[in-house]
Amino acid sequence: QLQLVESGGGLVQPGGSLRLSCVAPGRNLDDFDIGWFRRAPGKEREGGEGVSCIGSDDDYTFYTDSVKGRFTISRDRARNIVTLQMNSLTSEDTAVYYCEAHQGWPPQNQHWGQGTQVTVSS
Repeated sequence: QLQLVESGGGLVQPGGSLRLSCVAPGRNLDDFDIGWFRRAPGKEREGGEGVSCIGSDDDYTFYTDSVKGRFTISRDRARNIVTLQMNSLTSEDTAVYYCEAHQGWPPQNQHWGQGTQVTVSS
């Protein structure tokens, strides 16, 4: 079992920035595609929204339309960490953000973190 741990969430004003991090203590993330999903308040019964993803070989990155130009996903192999830099945040970005790891497509060997809360509010 791959344990994923997110950090970096919090309360930020509109227009502000946050950096989310995803680590797997004791495990190497190099063999996994890593994604970020989010679930907004009041939408707990709906599926999460795929926000961004990076390939295991850094061969691709994906961003949902609403975050293009504002969010950047990156992988630091030396530190075994994947980060999501979020800039120009709006209230629409308020959600619980989850780190996800999988292999292949369709996703195999899928793992999820516990989530970190991001709240954008003045």
